[in-house]
Amino acid sequence: MFLIVAKYLIPKGYRGMAVFPFVIVKYGFDKANAVFVNHEKIHLRQQLELLVIPFFVWYFLEYLIRLLQYKNAELAYRNISFEREAYAKEADFTYLKNRSFFQFLHYIKVSNKQ
Repeated sequence: MFLIVAKYLIPKGYRGMAVFPFVIVKYGFDKANAVFVNHEKIHLRQQLELLVIPFFVWYFLEYLIRLLQYKNAELAYRNISFEREAYAKEADFTYLKNRSFFQFLHYIKVSNKQ
C-alpha cells in the first residue's frame, strides 16, 4: 500500500479513496488517522478479491441501484456493500487478519437506514 496526499484528486465531500495499490488522501493529517487508513485498507482487500476493475464496476452499479432505492446520494454511498463493510469494521485493527474472502457480500442486503 502506498499512501499519497493529493488534494485535487479527491472529489468534493470526500477525504480519500483507495485505488489498488494506492490510498489517496486529501489531507496529510489523515495519513496518521489509523481508523481512516484501516477503512481504505479494507477497500484495497475488496479490490484484490474482485481483481480491481470488476470492483469499480460493481461499486458504480451498486451505487446507481442504491441511488434509485434511497433517492439520496449520501444514503446511496453509505449503503454500498463495500462501504457498509468498511465503515462497520474500520475501527477493528485485527479485522483484515481474520477476514474471510468476499465478506462484503454479508453487507449487500437491503438496509432500512434512511
